[in-house]
Amino acid sequence: MTTAGVYTPKPGAAPLTRMIAAQAALETKMLLRNGEQLLLTVVIPTLLLVLFSSVDIVDTGEGEAVDFLAPGILALAVMSTAFTGQAIATGFERRYGVLKRLAASPLPRWGLMAAKTLSVLVTEILQVILVTVIAFALGWSPHGNPLAVLLLLVLGTAAFSGLGLLMAGTLKAEATLAAANLVFLLLLVGGGVVVPLDKFPDTAQSLLGLLPISALSDGLRDVLQHGSGMPWGDLGILAVWGVVGLTAAARFFRWE
Repeated sequence: MTTAGVYTPKPGAAPLTRMIAAQAALETKMLLRNGEQLLLTVVIPTLLLVLFSSVDIVDTGEGEAVDFLAPGILALAVMSTAFTGQAIATGFERRYGVLKRLAASPLPRWGLMAAKTLSVLVTEILQVILVTVIAFALGWSPHGNPLAVLLLLVLGTAAFSGLGLLMAGTLKAEATLAAANLVFLLLLVGGGVVVPLDKFPDTAQSLLGLLPISALSDGLRDVLQHGSGMPWGDLGILAVWGVVGLTAAARFFRWE
């Protein structure tokens, strides 16, 4: 004889942390299965690192070229995943009605953004490992505080993730595709990734230095190449971009 009520169902949403974790796991699997995204996030940064380290194309100053390039390529990897790749993927999810269906679930809008950001962080760990291994094979000799590097990568991810979600949640998918790729190319050239900012005019340097890609690449370079302490200025720029981007995305993101 059974006790009444033992098998009574309890309808309701799962705990928020469990929902975010499940969505983050799904986002990660989808990202790693997408060949076009892997080309953007893994192949292109790797090829740029090998090419510019092996061929004297750009004057990177004193020392080995890889010592200048490796931090910039790490910053590029963060931007390609957190901004470009995420913006394009989310934009087309919105177009095809995937986000509209998610809107009907108990997962809140900010919870979806948190899950996507966690997915980006997991992918970036794999990117950092790959770029680091290749850079070491090319003769890279990094220095500096690992904690400073971690803070730069996390804040850089937050900044680019917020901007990518803002773009994907407000523009049409085709516009997002074009704009995200255009921004990627412009920041690749003008963000201090492979071309030093001191190659630009003084006025342009001041403006370019405020961009999140410039703050991330310069901060990583100061720590890993020059062994500097905590780059508070660059961390501050990334923190401002992160707060502004994520806040705007949470406010203006549209499900459809």
